[in-house]
Amino acid sequence: MSGRLHPATFRPPPGLANRHVQTLLPRLLPRPRVKRDVEILELPDGDFVELTWARPAPAREDAPLFVLFHGLEGSFASPYARLLLATAARLGWRPVLMHFRGCGDMPNRLPRAYHSGDTADAYWLIGHLAHRYPRALKVAAGVSLGANMLIKLVAEQGGDGLDLAGAIAIGAPLDLAACAASLHQGFSRLYERHLLASLKAKVARRLRAGELPLPLDRRRLAGLDSLRAYDDAVTAPLHGFDGAADYYRRASAGPLLGELELPTLLLHADDDPFMPAGLFERLPHPSASVRVEIARHGGHVGFIEWRDGGLRSWLSRRVGRQLEDWASPAGQEAWPDRLRVTRSDS
Repeated sequence: MSGRLHPATFRPPPGLANRHVQTLLPRLLPRPRVKRDVEILELPDGDFVELTWARPAPAREDAPLFVLFHGLEGSFASPYARLLLATAARLGWRPVLMHFRGCGDMPNRLPRAYHSGDTADAYWLIGHLAHRYPRALKVAAGVSLGANMLIKLVAEQGGDGLDLAGAIAIGAPLDLAACAASLHQGFSRLYERHLLASLKAKVARRLRAGELPLPLDRRRLAGLDSLRAYDDAVTAPLHGFDGAADYYRRASAGPLLGELELPTLLLHADDDPFMPAGLFERLPHPSASVRVEIARHGGHVGFIEWRDGGLRSWLSRRVGRQLEDWASPAGQEAWPDRLRVTRSDS
């Protein structure tokens, strides 16, 4: 690989390289126990998001802060969420997960949901944390949908618009139209059906309660057999897009890779069943602030390796190493071109 595209160090165990095996393995392995506190963060439009804080929290107010954004229909219960929160906590960071609207324990209030390009809530949260912990170094990470959202947010705000030292994007569906098409093919339709079942169950409850301004009845909702059809009938009209094609075009973060100014690490598996092969070949060259690490295998947010006599998460190990790099006194040398990592009060 050339430029700022680098081969990832991930190597799957013998016999476990298959992309679907890698995708499903994290759900079969033991998950770390993470004690948590839940906080309701009120939003400017009258809605709210649920924050999950890993406990115990660091005693120091200036302890580094790790903000995590989950994927489509993800939550604190997602395997990667507990792994990454536990990893950050073990390193002495203050970890918090933001649930997108309606993905926590309670349905959101307003007649809307969330989507891949919905950056306003994350922007509000990061600003809130900047006031609450002004001296803490902060790093945000996003997984899948949350990764696309985070990259879009970083591009929108420029190098100084966010109180973040860096961003980590994992398995980002940077071309939403192409990824929706990939999910509607072959074995990947299993994942699509799983996601659709969760999405449609939420919408059905709210339609019965008369909470959503959509011309949908139970029969038509049940007949939506692809994510693209769902986005065309639900996501787009709820959030001001003119259909799925308009939503995918305006919400995809891939075209913005060349505009990123904040140090950003992208982790990607070339065999991700949620995405087309060679995803980065169809996207602009990343800016000097971006490091893309591409593994041949890994599936969708899988990256399970053999280490210390057992199956372990390479993903948590790689993210942990990046957090340590950015929090160290020599953090400005995390990238070869020595992009400087700063705290908000520097």
